[in-house]
Amino acid sequence: MNSAEVLNLEIKDLTELPKAAQSLLDFADQRKIFLFYAPMGAGKTTLIKEMCKLLGSDDHFSSPTYSIINEYKRDGSSLYHFDLYRLKNAGELLDLGVEDYFDGQRYCFIEWPEFAEPFLDDNCVKIEISIKENIRYIRASVF
Repeated sequence: MNSAEVLNLEIKDLTELPKAAQSLLDFADQRKIFLFYAPMGAGKTTLIKEMCKLLGSDDHFSSPTYSIINEYKRDGSSLYHFDLYRLKNAGELLDLGVEDYFDGQRYCFIEWPEFAEPFLDDNCVKIEISIKENIRYIRASVF
């Protein structure tokens, strides 16, 4: 992987979040599936909210921890936000009909994506978030 396929960001303050979200969308280019790897409380949902706003949605955003999938409206289409934390296996994901979502035609933001990986091609953006001394470090790469 060359440096053009990796983006590193540092967020010291929440006011920097919109700029970081825009940088991630720009980095993704035509890719529409984003995989979020981060510990609990790292800000995955907050970052996804900013990205969805930039993509034109003004829906109410929340973590789909219990519903597993949230759909946000945007200019006649939809954005999908998945939280797979509660799933026990990939079979549960199949029961949700993931093949219909993960075709690369729709924006999908996936928290805790480990069970989704077998259903994805290599046209995704992997986003890793780590925290050290209240600074969030974001590393985006092509999956």
